[in-house]
Amino acid sequence: MVEFHFIGDVDEISDEQRKFISDIVEKRGFKNVNIKIQPVGKAGDNYAASVKRIIVENDGESFKMIAKIAPKSEMRRAVGYVNNYFRNEQVMYTEVLPKFAELEKNADIPEEERLRYAKCYGTYMKEPNEIILLEDLEVPGFKILDRFIPLTDDTVRLILKNLAMLHSLSYVLKYQETETFEKFCESLVNFWLLMANIPEMTDYFDKLDADVQMLIDDEKYKNALKHAGKQLLPRAAELAEIDSSTKFSVIKQGDPWTNNIMFRLEDDRTIECCMIDYQLSTLSSPVADIHYMIFNCTDHATRAKHFHDWIDYYHTQLNNNLAKFGLKIEDVYPRHQLDADLKSYIKVSLGQAVMLASVLVRDSEDAAKLTDAMNSADSSGSMEEMIEQTKVSGLGPETIKKFKTRLQGVVDSFIEFGYL
Repeated sequence: MVEFHFIGDVDEISDEQRKFISDIVEKRGFKNVNIKIQPVGKAGDNYAASVKRIIVENDGESFKMIAKIAPKSEMRRAVGYVNNYFRNEQVMYTEVLPKFAELEKNADIPEEERLRYAKCYGTYMKEPNEIILLEDLEVPGFKILDRFIPLTDDTVRLILKNLAMLHSLSYVLKYQETETFEKFCESLVNFWLLMANIPEMTDYFDKLDADVQMLIDDEKYKNALKHAGKQLLPRAAELAEIDSSTKFSVIKQGDPWTNNIMFRLEDDRTIECCMIDYQLSTLSSPVADIHYMIFNCTDHATRAKHFHDWIDYYHTQLNNNLAKFGLKIEDVYPRHQLDADLKSYIKVSLGQAVMLASVLVRDSEDAAKLTDAMNSADSSGSMEEMIEQTKVSGLGPETIKKFKTRLQGVVDSFIEFGYL
């Protein structure tokens, strides 16, 4: 009988998940060995899942995986629609991304020019024990950058190149295999529409907007950001309706911020990147990914210098990728439509910037408090403590300063680019 012994950071791994991991490890040819579990990242790096590194070693052979493990807290699962997140990622890793790889292979796209994504070793979707096992990209030399350091021009271009690959393959599938594309889209749940169905979200955004108005001093910024949070979900719902009926929509990555992208470096310079989180993937405008990454991962000074070149670069990359499949960008996603979408997504992007800033500026200690509040909400049966912990005004002066600087930079960029 084959037996495995789990050691290390094992507290969050259920018996069902251990059984699933053991089955995968056994299929890799390992028997009767220790399965070592290590935490990945710090508090604030991940909120929707617990991420662990799995290490198996035997006779000089080593095998590593990354495990994304669903939270067990009932309140956190209910508020976060956790199963939907994991279903989205399962669909992306087991169906959509492999299909995109098939399209590239059939078109004889050289391997070095194909979209890179982590191999998926298996998924288990039985609630509340969802787990997804993925390739450990640190093995081939990828790493996560510091989330507090704004991305550089070169790094942004790498991400835009990858987004253009992802979006172009979505268009190719839509044009070549429409039924398959539509099936995938029906399987992917829109996160923003889910949030709109949570009554407590109104209270959350009201308090977030009040925090912004209290912390921001300059009237220019106060006026620009007024009700930005409260307007996010209604506007996102409107755009979701539009995106579902327009030919310009794609399957987006959904959450392309610094911690959801890994980079391979050479002499401290990023030379390759790989997106690693697809929990928020759904049907949307390509601009949803572009705005999300640029306005939440870069600073105003870099945007002011490079923004228009970035948009040109993305559209050029999209054109080049589509041409490999015999598609013309004028028919698929013309530049005038990209420019129109960049403007139509402003209210959503502003609301996202406010919401994400309240979370992403937290240091590990404050992020741990927020996670603890999410988990302890079960005992109180209420979201009040969790919502209270999201208030930026309760954080330290340096964190508040980062919050204000980030939001003021977004407003300055929107004004400079003619969006406000």
